[in-house]
Amino acid sequence: MHSTVSAAALVALIPLAAAHGFVQNVNAGGKDFKLQGPNWVYGSTQDAGWRAGNQDNGFVASDAATLASNQIACHKPLANAIGNAPKQNAAQPGQGPSIPVAAGSPVTVTWNTWPDSHHGPVMNYLAKCPGKCADLADASGLKFFKISQAGLTNPNAANNGGWATDDLIKNNLKNTVTIPSNIAAGEYVLRHEILALHSAGSAGGAQFYPQCINIAVSGGGSANPAGTAGPALYKATDPGVTINIYQKLTGYTIPGPAVIGGAARAFFKKFTA
Repeated sequence: MHSTVSAAALVALIPLAAAHGFVQNVNAGGKDFKLQGPNWVYGSTQDAGWRAGNQDNGFVASDAATLASNQIACHKPLANAIGNAPKQNAAQPGQGPSIPVAAGSPVTVTWNTWPDSHHGPVMNYLAKCPGKCADLADASGLKFFKISQAGLTNPNAANNGGWATDDLIKNNLKNTVTIPSNIAAGEYVLRHEILALHSAGSAGGAQFYPQCINIAVSGGGSANPAGTAGPALYKATDPGVTINIYQKLTGYTIPGPAVIGGAARAFFKKFTA
């Protein structure tokens, strides 16, 4: 009976899992690093991607309480009760080796899928780990600084198709960010995030999809940018969080802290009128 119920629950979740996505691969230094996916809690593969345990590949909600919690840092913990899956209090760091990256070099993340209806900005952050990122219990002590962002890239595009997410889809689900050349060497959490705005016309309708990956930066300089704790990154009332994207827009304010000095301010071609 237990197995029948579990199987039924899994089948019920298939449409949800297919609707969204996760970062399945990271390319750095010309090498590919496969990630198991943050939603899978049973596998034994040890990689650099954080596990969130959200079996439906779901989102982090944009209500005030959730944005003030640690869920927004590296995704929500396991919320369902399928099988014997362990419940978590917070997303857990990957236990495999951190991905080696040279300061000043590009890192390309590839999603397994993304729905074209889920328009919105794409952002990238870093947070310095006090030692090895794999030794962290969770993301509660991390302070994130933004290294790139892109939002409304072409307000004149048909069918609301002028967002960074649309550019990501056109680029074979790939997004490339350059690691700042001046940051100090060490281990960092790369926080790559999509904010889906298709239901953001009402409060709490926006959907955050943060994906965290452990990287080990070599070279670089001595910069240690100040960061922001996950629960302080966004507010439900931010103009870029609650917005009707189906109206005529001439601009868009990307939420969160400003991109740090010396970092690439956009990783997609900017729209020019």
